[in-house]
Amino acid sequence: MRTDIVHIGAGELTYEIRNIVNVGQKLVDLGIRTHWENIGDPIAKGEKIPVWMKEIVADFAMQDLSYGYCPTRGMLATREFIANQVNARGRVQICADDILFFNGLGDAISKVFGFLRRTARVVVPTPSYTTHSSAEAAHAGDRPVTYILDPDNNWYPDLDDLEKRIKYNPAVAGILIINPDNPTGAVYPEAILQGMVDLARKYDLFVICDEVYHHIVYNGKRTVPISDIIGDVPAIAMRGVSKEMPWPGSRCGWIEVYNSDKDPMFKKYVDSILNAKMTEVCSTTLPQMVLPSIVSHPEYPVYLQERIDRYERLANIAYDALKKVDGIKVNRSNGAFYMSVVFKEGVLNGKQSLPIENEEVQRHIEELVAGDNVAFDKRFVYYLLGATGICVVPLTSFATQLNGFRTTLLERDDETFAMIFQTMAAKISEYIHSA
Repeated sequence: MRTDIVHIGAGELTYEIRNIVNVGQKLVDLGIRTHWENIGDPIAKGEKIPVWMKEIVADFAMQDLSYGYCPTRGMLATREFIANQVNARGRVQICADDILFFNGLGDAISKVFGFLRRTARVVVPTPSYTTHSSAEAAHAGDRPVTYILDPDNNWYPDLDDLEKRIKYNPAVAGILIINPDNPTGAVYPEAILQGMVDLARKYDLFVICDEVYHHIVYNGKRTVPISDIIGDVPAIAMRGVSKEMPWPGSRCGWIEVYNSDKDPMFKKYVDSILNAKMTEVCSTTLPQMVLPSIVSHPEYPVYLQERIDRYERLANIAYDALKKVDGIKVNRSNGAFYMSVVFKEGVLNGKQSLPIENEEVQRHIEELVAGDNVAFDKRFVYYLLGATGICVVPLTSFATQLNGFRTTLLERDDETFAMIFQTMAAKISEYIHSA
C-alpha cells in the first residue's frame, strides 16, 4: 500500500495460549486424543454450572431491561453493590462512579494500556499474563518493561529488581500486579504487596492490580485486595466474573478506581478511559444485572469453596508428580488454577525430541520445530503434544526468557489429571535425556 497501515505495536500482539490450539486441532484431525491444558476456561473443561445460578440468569433474561443498553459506566445497582463491598472493609472508600464495566477484562486491559501516553510505560511482571504484556508493549511499540518473579522464591516479585526497573527508567509511570498470579499460581503476602505500593508512592507512580482470581486462594495462603493497602496512591483494580463465577462467556469485567482525586493527571487519564467507553455506548447488560443476586446467594460461597478445594487437591497432585523430576523447578500453586514449570538453565537444547508413534504427526511436529528460531521450551511443548496429546503453553510466551511451560488445574476427573501429570513428569525426563 502507498501508506503503511500497520500499527507500530502490531508485532507485540501475540497470544500463544490460543495459537497452540491450532496445532492441537491439527493433531486431533490426525487422530490424536488431546488433553487441553492450555487455556483457563473451566466450562470447556467440564465445569457444571449449578441450577440455582442458571435460574437466576434465566429470571433476569425474562426481563426486557436485560436486552437494552445500560449506562456507560455499568448498571447503577451493581456498581453500588460493588462499592458497598469495598467500603465495608473500611480501608478505602469509593462510590459507584469509581467503577467502570467492560466486555471482559480483555476489553479493560486494552483500554487501560491503550489510552496511556505512548511514552509512558507500565512495568509488568516476567513471566506475565500475555494479554497484559502484549497490550502494554503494543501501546508503546516496544518490548515490555519487566520486573522479575523469582521461581526460586515462590514466584514472588523481586522488589529490588522492581525498584531498579523504576529508578533507572524515568518512562515508567505505573506498576502492574497480578495477584493471585497468572501464569504462576503464586499468591502474594500482604508485605510483598505493601512493598510494591510503597515503591509506587516513593516514585509517584500509579498501580494496576489484576485481581480476577482474588477469591481463589488455597493451601492455607492469605492475601489482601489492593484496596486494603493502597492508601493515597492512585490505582486501578481489575475484577471480573469469568473465572470466579465462572462465566467466561459473559465477557463481564470491571475496574475499580482508587484515589482519582489525588492526582489531576491520573484523573484525566481515567476520564479518557470512560470517554473511550462512551463511544461504544456500554458493556453487556445481562451479566451485570445478575451479578449481585448470584454472589449474594446462600449457595454461592458453598459452590465457590467446593471449586477452591478441588483446585487445592489438584495443585498438590501436580506438585507431587513433578517435584522430584531432575532438571526443572516447580512451585506448588496456591491460587488461581495454573502452574508454571521452569527448566533449569542449560537443560534444554535444539536437538532433543520425543518418539511419536503416528508418522504423520511426527512429520508435522518436526516441520514446526525446524529452524534455529524456535524457542527451546516451545520445541518441548510441541513434542509433548505430538507424543502424548497433552497441550500446554511455552513459558517464553509469557514475556520471559525462562524456558518452561504453563499448565492448568481444571481437569474434572482426578484419575485423568493424575495420569496427565505422571505422563508429563516421565516425558520431561525422557526429553531432557534424549540428546
